[in-house]
Amino acid sequence: MKKRVAVFVSGGGTNLQVLLDAQANGILQSGEIVLVIASKPGVFALERAAKAGVPNFAIPRAEFEEKALALLDEHRIDFIVLAGFLTILSENFIARYPNKIINIHPALLPSFGGPGFYGLRVHEAALERGVKLTGATVHFVNEVCDGGPIIAQKAVDVLPDDTPETLQRRVMEQAEWVLLPQALEMVCAK
Repeated sequence: MKKRVAVFVSGGGTNLQVLLDAQANGILQSGEIVLVIASKPGVFALERAAKAGVPNFAIPRAEFEEKALALLDEHRIDFIVLAGFLTILSENFIARYPNKIINIHPALLPSFGGPGFYGLRVHEAALERGVKLTGATVHFVNEVCDGGPIIAQKAVDVLPDDTPETLQRRVMEQAEWVLLPQALEMVCAK
């Protein structure tokens, strides 16, 4: 039986789209996306979910956890994917789903992770530090921001003429969009 997956989003939903596409083309066989929850209304990720026929909801941050937990129970969710989700979940929330919440981070953790490291800031820090490799990490979520056990990583070269924007795009295309569906399949198949 397929595991029931919820995806939490905060923006455009490119990682959500990759997961929906992976489900449609058979890469994701052991899990099924049955719920999408956004931390704010009007984000494009909700349109992506609606187009795919997936029930979707926007919950204001002030009441996010309480209402999200009710939806997760209602939809009998097995796994949660944080896909561009910019809210830090509380320890109490995480404790309800031990080793059942996964996150994609646009760096090779433990480098360039933790509070404040999201979006372009991660790639700016990598370029400032002068690293030659960066990439993406899928990890289980625990009470330490970006500190949970690593599920999978994929490296990407940093090029001499990279800007934060070009590096972000390459990490998404070469690492995040490849790694996230594979990692979700891996955890759902267990």
